[in-house]
Parts: sequence; C-alpha cells; structure tokens
Amino acid sequence: MPRTETVLWALAFLLLVVFAVPWFLWGNATVVAGLPIWLWWHIGWMALAAVVFYAFTRRAWDREMGIDPDRSGETP
Repeated sequence: MPRTETVLWALAFLLLVVFAVPWFLWGNATVVAGLPIWLWWHIGWMALAAVVFYAFTRRAWDREMGIDPDRSGETP
C-alpha cells in the first residue's frame, strides 16, 4: 500500500503541474465577472493546489524520507 500511495501522490502533483498553464484556454476571449476566463482558471487551480498540498502535508509529508512516523517528535 505505501508504494501505491507514493505513486498516487506523484500523479497528483504531476497533474497539478501539467494543468497549471491553461493551454486549452489560449485564445479564448471569454470574460466572466470582468476577468478573463483563464484568470479564473488560475484562481481555481491555485485553490486546488493549496488543498492538495495541505492534504500531502497531513498524510504523506515524511514519505520516502526514512522517518519513522511512530517516533516523530522524539529527540535523538
């Protein structure tokens, strides 16, 4: 299971990087609430990235670092 979770986190971050630039909205002049649609995409994408990063820090921050989660907080 840990290996599968590592791959899923890697895929989540890869998707965040791939879709960070809204290439499919290039040339689209649609305006919503006074702002271009690509800017709304960016705002939404940054909110999604913040949620994913938060989940990562809570669930998998020590992944692949060789840290024993049962001993976190102990001094050596």
